[in-house]
Amino acid sequence: MFDRSIKIAPSILAADFANFGAECRAIEAQGADWVHVDVMDGHFVPNLTFGPAMCAAIRPHIKGVMDVHLMISPVDVYLEAYAKAGADVITAHVEAGPHIHRTLQAIRSLGKKAGVALNPGTPVEAVAEVLDMVDLVCVMTVNPGFGGQSFIASQVAKVARLRQMLGDRAVHIEIDGGITVDTAPLVAKAGADVLVAGSAVFKGGSADHPAPYGANIRAIRSAAEAALG
Repeated sequence: MFDRSIKIAPSILAADFANFGAECRAIEAQGADWVHVDVMDGHFVPNLTFGPAMCAAIRPHIKGVMDVHLMISPVDVYLEAYAKAGADVITAHVEAGPHIHRTLQAIRSLGKKAGVALNPGTPVEAVAEVLDMVDLVCVMTVNPGFGGQSFIASQVAKVARLRQMLGDRAVHIEIDGGITVDTAPLVAKAGADVLVAGSAVFKGGSADHPAPYGANIRAIRSAAEAALG
C-alpha cells in the first residue's frame, strides 16, 4: 500500500567506507526507513563511488528498502547488474541515456521500482510524459557528484510544481542534497516524502556508537513532520 508519510533515507556516501555492513545495520536500527546508495561513475558526475559488487555485498545487511541512485551514463547497460545486486528502487537521470522512457521500461521489466532524477538545471517538465511509468521522482537540491553541498533553495518551487503535476498518482517525491533540520521542512511542505540525508545523519556517530544517528534521524523527521501541521 502506498504511503506518503515522511521517510528518511540516509546516504551511505557519508558513512564509514571500511565498515558499510555495520553502518547499514546501525542506521536501520536507529530508525532509517530506506538506505540510499549513490552510484557515481566519474563521467556523468565528477566523482567515483560504488559498483554493483558493493551493492550486492551490503544487500544482506539491509532489511528494508535499498534505494540505488545511478548517477552514471550510459545507464541502460548497467540496470540488470544493479537489479541482480538487490536494488529495490533504481533511479536514473533524465540525461543519462538517449531515451528515459525506455530506461524506465527496462527497470520495471527487471521487477524493480523505477525512479527518475532531475538535476537542479533540469526543468520539471522533462518528466511530464513519464509520470505514469515511475514510482519515484528524485529532485536534486544540489548538483550531483559530491556529498556535503549546500541546499539550492530554488528547487523548492520545483518540488511544489511536481507535486501538483503528480496529482493522485502513487509516486514518491524524493529529495537528494543538503537535507538538514532546516531544509527538511521546506521540501516536506512542498510535497516531498522521501528525504535523503548524508552528513546530517552520520555526523557525531559511528557504527560502534550509533545513538547520534538515531537522534539525527528523529530530528530531521520531526522537523519535516512539523511543517505538515
